[in-house]
Amino acid sequence: MASVHFRDVRKSFGATEILHGVSLDIADGEFVVLVGPSGCGKSTLLRMLAGLEEVTRGEIAIDDRVVNEVDSKDRDIAMVFQSYALYPHMTVRENMGFSLRLRKAERAIVDERVGRAAQILNLQAYLERYPRELSGGQRQRVAMGRAIVRDPKVFLFDEPLSNLDAKLRVAMRAEIKALHQRLKTTTVYVTHDQVEAMTMADRIAVMNEGRIEQLGEPLALYDRPANLFVAEFIGSPAMNLLDARLRRSDGAAWVELAGARWALAAGAPGADGQQVKVGVRPEHLRLGAEGLAGEVVVVEPTGAGTELVVQCDGASLTVVVHGRSGARPGDRVLLAPGPDHVHLFDASSGARL
Repeated sequence: MASVHFRDVRKSFGATEILHGVSLDIADGEFVVLVGPSGCGKSTLLRMLAGLEEVTRGEIAIDDRVVNEVDSKDRDIAMVFQSYALYPHMTVRENMGFSLRLRKAERAIVDERVGRAAQILNLQAYLERYPRELSGGQRQRVAMGRAIVRDPKVFLFDEPLSNLDAKLRVAMRAEIKALHQRLKTTTVYVTHDQVEAMTMADRIAVMNEGRIEQLGEPLALYDRPANLFVAEFIGSPAMNLLDARLRRSDGAAWVELAGARWALAAGAPGADGQQVKVGVRPEHLRLGAEGLAGEVVVVEPTGAGTELVVQCDGASLTVVVHGRSGARPGDRVLLAPGPDHVHLFDASSGARL
């Protein structure tokens, strides 16, 4: 196992700078997820750690050893890609042990490590099969097994579940998390799927346009997003955002929006009259006797709950109701959150107040 350090890392392709001074410390044994939209630089950062891309400026260190000029094969890392990258003419056993055979490891060591990895990943029954005889999930487990047998200091995952169907992705998320808890190997995982990030990570680094917008534990990012980008990106369904004006009087605080008033918690930040963006998670909006007026447009039963899409003064809000809802399209409703569940952001900068 090892710690990983990015120190003011920059990457340019020609005159275009892709990464703008990324600094990040990953502790020994930690599972860190880099998440963000396509093109934000997360895969480029991972490939630089793997030695597949050169660092334009800054330093990358593994266990305090700067690896900028170290060949990929000498960094003691193992990478699992989006494509399984298995050799079609080799069996599962041969695919998993290939890197050790390249190093001219003894046959007994190869067999022991392949056997251990196969046991961890429940692949014992498939060792003599070829990739074409496996399902997508089984192939991905073989790719993970090939990484495990190397016993690396750091695991790197580059969107490894993107090619799987929804049900299999959920199962593989649990397998990768259980694998990390068992092996305790430092892991850096890249995805654009914030649900993957929330369910798997010890810490999440939310990236946007070559910068880290916020770094923290999953629930900390969910409960206290640092800015509008993180607020909109983390959470499914996404946070509802509305324009409003902050008001204060006699120690009380509230926001005014579209003819309605939502109370704020005691000690809420911001100045009287300040223009703000108000954020509320879908599960924190309630249908009641007062609040923001709107019309139900869509009703989506999900089994355990119901999602409503409500049109309010030109804005489309999502409401999550636990259990069954009697609401129907065309119904007029009033929406309001609890005071402790209102997020305030500066309207101009987007920063959390």
